Amino acid sequence: MSGRTSAFGGLATLEPLIDQCVHCGFCLPTCPSYLLLNQEMDSPRGRIYLMKAAIEDRVSISDAFVRHFDTCLGCMACETACPSGVRYAPLIEETRAAIEQHHDRSASDRFFRSLLFHVLPHPGRLRLLALPIGMARLVRRLPRVMSWLPEKMRNLIALAPTVGLADAWRTLPEHTPAIGRRRLRVGLLTGCVQRVFFGQVNEATARVLAAEGCEVIAPGRQECCGALALHAGRDADARSFARSLIDTFEAADVEQIVVNAAGCGSAMKTYGELLKDDPQWADRARAFAAKVRDATETLAGLGAPRSARHRIGLRVAYHDACHLAHAQGVRAEPRTVLASIPGLTLMPLAENDICCGSAGIFNLVQPAMASELGRRKATRIAESSADAVATSNPGCILQIRAAGRANGHEVPVFHVMELVDASIRGRHPGQDAP
Repeated sequence: MSGRTSAFGGLATLEPLIDQCVHCGFCLPTCPSYLLLNQEMDSPRGRIYLMKAAIEDRVSISDAFVRHFDTCLGCMACETACPSGVRYAPLIEETRAAIEQHHDRSASDRFFRSLLFHVLPHPGRLRLLALPIGMARLVRRLPRVMSWLPEKMRNLIALAPTVGLADAWRTLPEHTPAIGRRRLRVGLLTGCVQRVFFGQVNEATARVLAAEGCEVIAPGRQECCGALALHAGRDADARSFARSLIDTFEAADVEQIVVNAAGCGSAMKTYGELLKDDPQWADRARAFAAKVRDATETLAGLGAPRSARHRIGLRVAYHDACHLAHAQGVRAEPRTVLASIPGLTLMPLAENDICCGSAGIFNLVQPAMASELGRRKATRIAESSADAVATSNPGCILQIRAAGRANGHEVPVFHVMELVDASIRGRHPGQDAP
């Protein structure tokens, strides 16, 4: 067996999935990278062709080969569009794992990616960025200074969230009792980026769940779920994070595990597959994954709202986060939850199935493509005449806000749970935001 074939040994086990692709092309108009680059090998069917060629030892892991997989956002819109039911997610994840293990990236790329994974999955380290982020927001007001900076640095500054030192360090109570008769005991994932930069979203989620009769357990010792690592090919890190999170929530003894970050939820629902070859964890991982719900799934599953809702007179465009709509197939529930808010009008958003360009670390490692997709999304939002945008993922929130600023049409961007919380509390959306 050659070195090339052994590099793709894991992918070879998925060859039946590859063979399901009939190369019909239904995925092409839904693929963000194909829409931008118009190259066959930067489409799902083109990449699947490359995967097959790699297994058969007809191509090597060259720089050109890797570039075609680096342009993939992993949005899974192709899975939604595919009439043959090809499961693209495990294919791209296994290919990226092979790339990260066997391809020698440039020194600058290795350093940048290493830096991202040294910081992003670790809330304690992320909190140390609160002060530099405040300075970054000042720098982006200086166009001349921005023009002198390298592209990736400009992009980091453009994406910088609005968070102060005190907000970055605030923590969610580990126990929030249900209001009235308890209907469910749920665990709440607090996340990494969500915990530090969007603490108000976690607080809103806990309040809404409690108002609807859920006892909320948010273990303080929970770590990263591993989604960023999994989607970037760092599968060993992803498995380590998964084991730790399973152990944490098993001790919490909850009926559901509620997630308010689409990327995290999509990864957690696949823990059974991620750990299927680990005899000590396989059964535990499947049991854990069966409990995972997006926050909107939990709310919609409870039926008619128990808590009173106050009017919010906003026209809202709902952006489908890719890892919620495509990877998890959750589309109706967020809209059902938003429709429960009196006075809120959902506005149609064109190209809602096209990724905003966030896609985990994609907007950090592929800033030019991400910015183009962001501008496209911002244009569609402007055309919708919406007063605000709602979505279900922290990366989408940062990306759409940055795109709106760059496009000259900035509108408020809220998490779905923030809007529901504002309606229950009778406050204007964003009133409690940092």
